[in-house]
Amino acid sequence: MADSERYSAPRCWTACTSYWRTRKGLLLFAEILFCLVILICFSASTSAYATLSVIEMILSALLFLVYMCDWHTTKLQFINWPWSDFFRALIAAVLYVITSIAVLVERGGSSKIVAGVLGLMAALLFGYDAYFTFSLRQQRHTAAPTDPTDGPV
Repeated sequence: MADSERYSAPRCWTACTSYWRTRKGLLLFAEILFCLVILICFSASTSAYATLSVIEMILSALLFLVYMCDWHTTKLQFINWPWSDFFRALIAAVLYVITSIAVLVERGGSSKIVAGVLGLMAALLFGYDAYFTFSLRQQRHTAAPTDPTDGPV
């Protein structure tokens, strides 16, 4: 093993694990956990609504991996990651509200009720993630200059 590989491995591991401590890292990790718990609750009662949790858990885990390994700035620059993350979180929030209301109206067993309530909480979490991502995107925006460059007219 080359010396450069040996010394770069701990720095790479530190860079990857330091993402867990950021607000975005905690949000994505919480989304993954919420989706997993909701998936378990839906699997215990009915699997009709489990697809949403599976898809959102996979997408959140994918974004968590991309952001954690810093691939969004180094290897995968052809995708606009902040906008992709914003639309993912916004669509997930809307779909979780619709699904949770449908589950709670059906009045199934206790696991369905728990899944519906957790789905509403996940909708709030995904909504906060969309708001946080959009506000971060807006902070990076700079206004275009409005003054003429060739002097006063």
